Amino acid sequence: MAQVCFIHADRGQMHLRNLQLNALRTFEAAARRLSFKEAADELCVSATTVSNQIRRLERDLGCQLFVRKTRAVLLTDAGRSLAKVLTRSLEDIRAEVERHSASRRRRVSLAVGPIFGARWMIPRFDRFRADHPDIELELRHSPRITDASMMQADIAVDWGVGDWSGLEAQPLLRILYSPVVSPALAARLGRPETPRDVARFPIIHQHDRSEWLDWLRHAGCPDLPLRDHATIVDTNVVIQAALDGSGMALGIFPFCQSFVDSGQLLKPFDIDLAPTRSFHLLTRPGARRNREIAEICRWLEREAQPDG
Repeated sequence: MAQVCFIHADRGQMHLRNLQLNALRTFEAAARRLSFKEAADELCVSATTVSNQIRRLERDLGCQLFVRKTRAVLLTDAGRSLAKVLTRSLEDIRAEVERHSASRRRRVSLAVGPIFGARWMIPRFDRFRADHPDIELELRHSPRITDASMMQADIAVDWGVGDWSGLEAQPLLRILYSPVVSPALAARLGRPETPRDVARFPIIHQHDRSEWLDWLRHAGCPDLPLRDHATIVDTNVVIQAALDGSGMALGIFPFCQSFVDSGQLLKPFDIDLAPTRSFHLLTRPGARRNREIAEICRWLEREAQPDG
């Protein structure tokens, strides 16, 4: 079995320890997923095998990598630091192997969040495959990225103001907020004609009240009382709740445009709020020197144009 040598400091002296590469790979999967069971499923082994390999790794390193709780595991500071290095290194190894692969099709990974993936990327996926049959695009779910250490794909699309430490960020897609409501709910409570009519409707918030309060200020009624119905984190669930008639939500455009065009949602006001943040295209420095990465970035930028 392949091994890697670590230099370990113990009682002031330097000792060589042999660490199993399998254990490092297992740890990286568990750290990325924060779940021994999900890591076991990914690696096609048992959760007991994952747990045992990580315990041996902790013993060999002489430090704790996880805090075990009843239904979850959390990374220690040492675990978090090691996970960042391993994830980045494994991605670099995979990319280098693929560059030397004899296969004509080259794989490039694209990490996106759930709303961008479901409402923007997936409807365009067949068009990408037709435009670039020689590139195998691997679409991944991505948590929010704060800096280069969290970049686990060749390309990522993330939401922010443009400041990602250690990464190249290009504005990709600006969005607008505007209230949306189902026709059934509008029929029951009366179709809203002015922004003040929003007060008649149960309101669905995303994360907190800030976006609705910003829109009300923009619409000229900052002191309007709201009938709070629910606060939901996932944007796709917010949209589904609006479609189901649970309440009025702030629709994110262009993601909600197809529902308005089909009549599944009403957009009662031509009052759009442009947030300060937008979707950005993220790559590591120099990554666009790779032909496939550069082609995908150009394709995404073309698609994100107003007529794309």
